[in-house]
Amino acid sequence: MRLLVYSHDTFGLGNIRRMLIICESLLQTIPNLSILLLSGSPMMQGFRIPKNLDYIKLPCLNRGTTGKLSTKFLGMDADEVIKLRSKLICSAAVSFKPDMVLVDKKPYGIQNELMPTLNYLKTIQPETKWVLLLRDILDAPEVTIAEWQKSGFHQTVEVFYDRLLIVGTPEVFDFCKAYQLPSNIAYKTRYCGYLGRPQGLKTVSEVRQELKLNDDPLVVVTPGGGEDGYPIVDAFLKGLPAEFKSLVICGPEMPTQQRQALYQTAATLPKVEMREFSDDLMSYLAAADVVVSMGGYNTVCEVLSAGKRAVIVPRIKPSQEQIMRTTCMAKFGFFSMVEPDHLTPEKLSQAIQDQMKRATQPLPTIDFNGLSRIAHHLSSLMKEPPRDPVEWKVCAVR
Repeated sequence: MRLLVYSHDTFGLGNIRRMLIICESLLQTIPNLSILLLSGSPMMQGFRIPKNLDYIKLPCLNRGTTGKLSTKFLGMDADEVIKLRSKLICSAAVSFKPDMVLVDKKPYGIQNELMPTLNYLKTIQPETKWVLLLRDILDAPEVTIAEWQKSGFHQTVEVFYDRLLIVGTPEVFDFCKAYQLPSNIAYKTRYCGYLGRPQGLKTVSEVRQELKLNDDPLVVVTPGGGEDGYPIVDAFLKGLPAEFKSLVICGPEMPTQQRQALYQTAATLPKVEMREFSDDLMSYLAAADVVVSMGGYNTVCEVLSAGKRAVIVPRIKPSQEQIMRTTCMAKFGFFSMVEPDHLTPEKLSQAIQDQMKRATQPLPTIDFNGLSRIAHHLSSLMKEPPRDPVEWKVCAVR
């Protein structure tokens, strides 16, 4: 079986980390599977790539905190880069001849860059199955509903896609209800549960020795890719309780000037260790007593998989996704939240100390069977006969 995976990656490390962990799980579960991953992540080379998976690196785009697309590296405007990415994606599909395509979040891709591939495979290889993978929360309901209606996503999903897989649970957030999916779309939807993470490569003892912890409590700070993580790390360093040892992983996309300023501050704090990136974050989360992070899907799943108390400072723009997820999960008692508009060194320090007092208390349970359910649904779908042909050209881009 050949699986083509599309991960658009315009902000942070979340998309590519999520898709890689899914791909690795699928390779371990589905026999004779080959995966070609298409990604715009600038950090693809920083991750371990399992056997039977290869990737094509797409030119980078940047969404930033404004939500407006721009080119990250190339001296071209965003429209030119989109055209280039679109041609690369379609060319890969033509040569790879996938049995199934797994698409992350956007039915048409970024700026409709998947449309030539959708049309080509629907015409030349109509037996190819299409699956749309969606996070538990996309954005505020009014925003997402309006976007799907304006972009014709309901019609696209009805015609092109065979399944919608949601990596969440309706108990935390009822995707179909909140986003008002019509019945002809909702029946294709499967809630998979959250994506649990396997243990890291190092034992807790190895990490504690590496960090020279002795008996010190450990706080791990991780603002994801780091592009907008400076305020969190800055507040943490300024309010750091003296008795805690701290590991701060700034993220590879934090602007150089901001990262240098944080390193200068940390140089005066003997119990703080600074790093830019780790491809084995789970090892360090497992050794932590408390975690400070943003509210991205991947980081939340990693923190909860490690069973750690956490203080979450969610992003509030350009999407409401993180603050919605953090608010929903905080109500269940999974972690505490400090809203970014109210972030101060004192508030963050107090929240960390409060969580440290509860560090040994067990967390509420959550459904972490997402990886196995995704594999089950993809395997089951491949056994189904192709759908009857439909008039697909009505899904032309609006």
